Amino acid sequence: MAPPPPGAEASAANPYYTGSLGSERREHQLGSEERGSIALHGGRIRRFFGFVGPGYLVAVGYMDPGNWATGLAGGSAFGYQLLWIVMLSNGMAIFLQILSARLGIATGLDLAQACRKNASRKSAFLQWVLSEIAICATDLAEVLGTAIALNLLFNIPLSWGVAITALDVFLLLWLQKLGYRFLESVVISLVLVIFICFGINLFLAGPNWHAVAEGFIPARQTLQNSASLYVAIGIIGATVMPHNLYLHSSIVQTRRFERSVEGRRGAIKSATIDVVSALMLALLVNSAILITAAAAFYQTGHRNVVEIGQAFHLLAPLLGTSMASVLFGVALLASGLSSTLTATLAGQVVMEGYLNLRLPAWQRRLLTRCIAIVPALIVTAAYGESGIGRLLILSQVILSLQLPFAVVPLIRFTSDATAMGTFANSRLVRCAAWLIALLIVSLNVYLVASLLRD
Repeated sequence: MAPPPPGAEASAANPYYTGSLGSERREHQLGSEERGSIALHGGRIRRFFGFVGPGYLVAVGYMDPGNWATGLAGGSAFGYQLLWIVMLSNGMAIFLQILSARLGIATGLDLAQACRKNASRKSAFLQWVLSEIAICATDLAEVLGTAIALNLLFNIPLSWGVAITALDVFLLLWLQKLGYRFLESVVISLVLVIFICFGINLFLAGPNWHAVAEGFIPARQTLQNSASLYVAIGIIGATVMPHNLYLHSSIVQTRRFERSVEGRRGAIKSATIDVVSALMLALLVNSAILITAAAAFYQTGHRNVVEIGQAFHLLAPLLGTSMASVLFGVALLASGLSSTLTATLAGQVVMEGYLNLRLPAWQRRLLTRCIAIVPALIVTAAYGESGIGRLLILSQVILSLQLPFAVVPLIRFTSDATAMGTFANSRLVRCAAWLIALLIVSLNVYLVASLLRD
């Protein structure tokens, strides 16, 4: 069944447009040519695989260069002790991403649009400004990660590497011309490259698997040590990325599912399986980063490895093969490239959702890329790698400050029975969601206060 025309979406085909989230005609940020552009054919299994994709675009944000430092620091300083923190934070991310997908499928609105429709014009504009700052901070981390990878693999100066990242504007334009499904396939391929590279390095590191298993068991002593507690908070605080919540609620709507209650229920089920499987892969990658750091650095006495470049140069001599460092660099490059693509899409969702303003893809990309590149170029030229470290920390602080403005509205909107209908959060889900939000926001406030104090 094809989706109803835009003007008919507030009728019986979509009974949940009668509430606060859907009282106006909807303008979809992906454009009418992409909304419902991916048809679902065949039997149940084939239709499910047609839904696979959005979850993997979201998963990229959970293994981007900005998250590598916490894994390296945690593994090198505390061995396998913080693996259960990685698992806990990933579980919270899965929970919130499922809510994001439910919002998009049940209401036909993404999170940015829902915020705009439930706020005054001034408030919506302020929220857009804060979201744009977060998107630029995300983009900044990807720029720096890609530049570091180019420097480590090809000895390209950091400032040149930062400038080269501007060329991915043309990469994105080319991928978009080939179709949204092709773009998803490229990102999924890059995710698999990251997974394979770390899988091989994990094998080369030869970890203590019994200790690895014990690391996934929650331990009170982990939180009683102030040093390990600080790293644990960093892992949790950097897990949920605000731009992913905006992005996921939008891209799930590229699938052409029936707009009936049963059709939406089936779409939510497929989207849930998609995002759970994708973020479980992200969990494996993040766990592999920490386990590799623990086996290669902690067990050999190198217990203060926090820089990506430092880890790159130590892997080869410690694991006895140069392939280990090469694989690490290739994974970093794949992470940087894939995350820049998804950060761009998120930026488009945020701008068009809050402002109902559409810009050509190349203008949107060029604008956000320039905002990220200019400070990166200045810092790398003036301070080199030490400056990059400080800039990465600043980007994570900005993301932490923006997080409540994405998580709180998401929970509030998905709990609105008037807008969500039968898909509104149950009491149990609401309680769990608010507890997760309270934990994440509290830890981010603590982390930001600690960073500013230092």
